[in-house]
Parts: sequence; C-alpha cells; structure tokens
Amino acid sequence: MGDTSLMDTALPPALRTRLEDGLAALGLDRTLAGPLLDYLSLLLRWNRTYNLTAIRDPEEMVTRHLLDSLAMHPFVRPGALADLGTGPGLPGIPLAIVRPDLQVTLVESNGKKARFLREAVRQLGLGDRARVAESRAEAVAEPGAYAQITARALDTLAGILEVGGHLLAPQGRLLAMKGVHPATEIAALPAGWTALAVHPLAVPGLAAERHLVEVGRAA
Repeated sequence: MGDTSLMDTALPPALRTRLEDGLAALGLDRTLAGPLLDYLSLLLRWNRTYNLTAIRDPEEMVTRHLLDSLAMHPFVRPGALADLGTGPGLPGIPLAIVRPDLQVTLVESNGKKARFLREAVRQLGLGDRARVAESRAEAVAEPGAYAQITARALDTLAGILEVGGHLLAPQGRLLAMKGVHPATEIAALPAGWTALAVHPLAVPGLAAERHLVEVGRAA
C-alpha cells in the first residue's frame, strides 16, 4: 500500500513515533504508521497548492486528522461505508488504510479535493477498498446501498440525514463524529430516526471532547 520509503522521507522521525504511539493507544497495529504517513505526505504536498485543509502543521495533522479519524474505528462495522463531505479524505482514507474489511466511498463535490482523493487512492494502492464519488451527497443515486454513512464536519445530525439518509440500508447507521455531546442535535432528529448510542472517544494527544453518535431508523 504505497512505498513507505519514498513518500514519508521528508517527515521528521519523531512524527512516526508519535503516530505509532497513538495507533497503539487506539488498539491498532503500529506498522500502519507507514501507509498513514504516506497519505499525510501526499496531503501536505497537495495542500501547498490546493488548500485542501486549514491545518498545515504535520504534528497537528497527525493528531487532528489521522488519530481523530481513527478513534471511531472500533464502532465501524465491516462492509460498505459512505464518507459524506470527506474533504481531503477524512475519516474515509485513514479508515480504509487500517480496515481492509471496509469498502469506502469518498463523497466529495469539490473538484480539487476529488482530484486529490483519486490520486491518493491510486498512490496508496487503495483501489480495492476505496472509490471516489465526485458529487454532492444528496445526488448520490445509490439508495439503501450502505450499511454505514459517516460525516466528520458536514452538518447537524438532521442535516446529514437530510442529504445522506437515503443511502442507508434498512438497518444501516449514521456514524457522526462530533465534539461535545450533541444533546440538542439528538433532540432535533427528524421523525423516523433515533440515536442508538453516543460513544465518548479518546483521541491520543487531544484534550478536547469527542463523541461518536450512532443514529438509525426508529423501530
């Protein structure tokens, strides 16, 4: 999955150690640091020209992009996952790297970001785990095709369901990444949907609150 000897050579060795320690804290294999740093290197390179993310410091990217994305991995089931408004591939690409049992569709309407995503999938050798849908979420014509949808910074819970709820299979779940416990958003869920669980997440190196909200169709 990518050539770790080529793509992360410009990154300081301490960055690999920090990422490896974070992966271990999340219960993931330290050897996954190689392909994750390949992705980070590619993102840093493209970001200089295309402004794919406002975070530019590699150390901050390790915490706020990679480890933050991966903190949800224990709650992700095998199978098809649509990452709505994925931007530069977060959390979809890190999840595809560490979870070979996933088939991730990276949904992104911004042309520059979609071009980066296609290049990342190609260079990282993720073609059997990830594909890019250059589209707005509401225009993805795959009703009921996904066991899970996720969104990291797209909208409120109700807003995510409005644009992406049609993608979920009958027993499918929205896995929404949030900061503080989103009690107000949960109370505002549209009819027919319910919060099944709210999981506090511990992101290595990050003091801020993080929660993962699981939403499904009401019985």
